[in-house]
Amino acid sequence: MERRLIAWLRERLPPHPLLRLGLGDDAAVIEMADVERCVVTTDLLSDGVDFIVGEVDPRRIGHKALGANLSDLAAMAAEPLAAVVSLLLPRDGAFELAVGLYEGMIPLAERYALALAGGDTNAWDGPLAVSATLLGRVTEQGPLRRDGAQPGDCVVVTGPLGGSILGRHLDVAPRVAEALDLHRRYNLHAGIDCSDGLSVDLTHLIEESGCGAVLDAASIPIHPDAHRLSEQRGDGVAPLEHALHDGEDFELILAVPPVDARRITADTAASIIGHFDGAPGLRIRDAAGTVRPLQPRGWEHA
Repeated sequence: MERRLIAWLRERLPPHPLLRLGLGDDAAVIEMADVERCVVTTDLLSDGVDFIVGEVDPRRIGHKALGANLSDLAAMAAEPLAAVVSLLLPRDGAFELAVGLYEGMIPLAERYALALAGGDTNAWDGPLAVSATLLGRVTEQGPLRRDGAQPGDCVVVTGPLGGSILGRHLDVAPRVAEALDLHRRYNLHAGIDCSDGLSVDLTHLIEESGCGAVLDAASIPIHPDAHRLSEQRGDGVAPLEHALHDGEDFELILAVPPVDARRITADTAASIIGHFDGAPGLRIRDAAGTVRPLQPRGWEHA
């Protein structure tokens, strides 16, 4: 099955300027002579956790597997270079499933000039698992890290949040171009992508930076999907709660000095949703001006 998949990929993938030796050998050879610092990220996605095989087009699963990793590169403001992908496939229909996964990955790779350099493929009697490892290039501005937020910085988010389970959790739109552009044009102190949930990911950022943050509830952009999800479920969970805790929005959460934050929101669709301060922990201010602690909720990695 693997030899058949390699043959299919060789016919489907165009030559890539970075790839000196790709599919079919024991390892890939990538031309990286001009890369001073390389960013490496990996994600493992599995059936029953990140998607449900049989309910989802395999192309969307492949798109998500690559898109989630691209979002991690965006969080570091790194330029995508190459990827290796490993597939652990259910034995029945393994080749057809693998082709569907790659058909979802290839357009996204082409969009970001990402070389699909190889990987590994195996079949077994268990569920599907997809692991993608990406290499990226640090720009001259340096990597955008989690540990640089400072009291007085604004909390900036690049887009609306919540309700991603209605489809956006699969149709990942990694903010690679936005991250590179913002890092080049403005002074960004820290960043993270919103994959586990706004409250969880912002907590990661403040813990690494040694500061706290206050969110303004009225300023948080709520995606229409959050409103739809709240209406569909009818469980009393407000759209704001979905925006705070759902996750898999794959927007960027940034720590930005106020002057640059105002420029960013004037020039882009980003929003200022709060500020960082010296008090520990995450808090939220409601419409009446009352500030209370905000317990982070969302996806927690085991």
